[in-house]
Amino acid sequence: MALDRRNYRQLVDTTVEIANKVGAHVIVQRIVDDLKDENEQYRKMVMETIDKILANQGAAEIDHRLEEQLIDGILYAFQEQTTEDVVMLNGFGTVVNTLGKRVKAYLPQICGTVLWRLNNKAAKVRQQAADLISRISVVMLACQEEKLMGHLGVVLYEYLGEEYPEVLGSILGALKSIVNVIGMHKMTPPIKDLLPRLTPILKNRHEKVQENCIDLVGRIADRGAEYVSAREWMRICFELLELLKAHKKSIRRAAVNTFGYIAKAIGPHDVLATLLNNLKVQERQNRVCTTVAIAIVAETCSPFTVLPALMNEYRVPELNVQNGVLKAMSFLFEYIGEMSKDYIYAVVPLFEDALMERDLVHRQIASSAIGHMALGVYGFGCEDALNHLLNYVWPNIFETSPHVIQAVMSAIDGIRLSLGPNRLLQYCLQGLFHPARKVRDVYWKIYNGIYIGSQDSLVPAYPRIYNDDKNQYIRYELDYII
Repeated sequence: MALDRRNYRQLVDTTVEIANKVGAHVIVQRIVDDLKDENEQYRKMVMETIDKILANQGAAEIDHRLEEQLIDGILYAFQEQTTEDVVMLNGFGTVVNTLGKRVKAYLPQICGTVLWRLNNKAAKVRQQAADLISRISVVMLACQEEKLMGHLGVVLYEYLGEEYPEVLGSILGALKSIVNVIGMHKMTPPIKDLLPRLTPILKNRHEKVQENCIDLVGRIADRGAEYVSAREWMRICFELLELLKAHKKSIRRAAVNTFGYIAKAIGPHDVLATLLNNLKVQERQNRVCTTVAIAIVAETCSPFTVLPALMNEYRVPELNVQNGVLKAMSFLFEYIGEMSKDYIYAVVPLFEDALMERDLVHRQIASSAIGHMALGVYGFGCEDALNHLLNYVWPNIFETSPHVIQAVMSAIDGIRLSLGPNRLLQYCLQGLFHPARKVRDVYWKIYNGIYIGSQDSLVPAYPRIYNDDKNQYIRYELDYII
């Protein structure tokens, strides 16, 4: 049956529309036998149609007889593939997930097929089999087939020596899905055996392998860290530093989150020492990810465990390290929110130093950190510290670098919220009518920001202008209220 792509798509969509009107069971009954058609392209088309129908309508209308035919058909179509296609995988996954607990009787047969295909010499077949485990693991848990999942876990563990990275990535994904549903304490092989096998895989440079491996390690660090020694976790920390160089953002994000889980498990000090040491590297991306990791460790293990070491590191007379410390503080205050009130007085001298620095980047990152901190301490009575810091931020309003001016405006905006717009208006009034246009522009820009953010609060703070012969300026009603 030779169909071009447009006709194929049209036929599938039309069949799905008809199924929406007459009911899923009617159409599935008609086409289920076609899953055993000799033409593979046609089998794929039927599988895709069944996939869409069941995804739309569920399997409530499918009776026991049709259910048997359906499982038989998808198993046949899955095993008889000559070219491994995602259509078959999606269809199989959808059928099993929509049938849910009704699949219990067929699971041994399905798992037998998966295990047999995991042993196939073709890499694509092995990869597809591992991907299928990821799709059906939730249903296996619902059917209480923990023993079967344990067996699959052991088999997948034995295949961790896989040479093809695409297949290895899928095997790690399948292991991750089993660990997620079965839990750490029931996992076979035990976590203490599984994790040391994953450590060398973290060195693999293939993105799919990295992503799945780091996700699995992160999940273990989050839920089952006690099964593994602290020494092994430190070994993993050193491997994770390399992953901060990854091109893919999701890998870097997973790596920094895992630092937080490990710090929670073994205490922040060793992890923090490793991260602070990494601030000395040349690569900017690596340093930025390290600062995020430090902030996450601080959030997980409370800031007081991290701040002393971080502030001590600022004494190192090296630009990258100092910028890294300031950036870590910026992220830290962004993450901890109102907990900042306990630490603001401790870090004021450090921010003073940074805002007096000749280097632009110091002042930029310090302003950004002050912006986050000011938002966090709103309403906690830290106005004296904020006013002091505002006196150091304010001279930077005439900077021309777009990044610096953005950070300074962000700090002024944060301080506006916590210190109140009236105080900032007093700073602004002196420059609104300055003879130089460049000065006026900056002051009006700040004033407009205050006006947009807190227009109503400004009314009592406007200067008092006395009445003259023609106009009445004094607002007597305001005086009554005040």
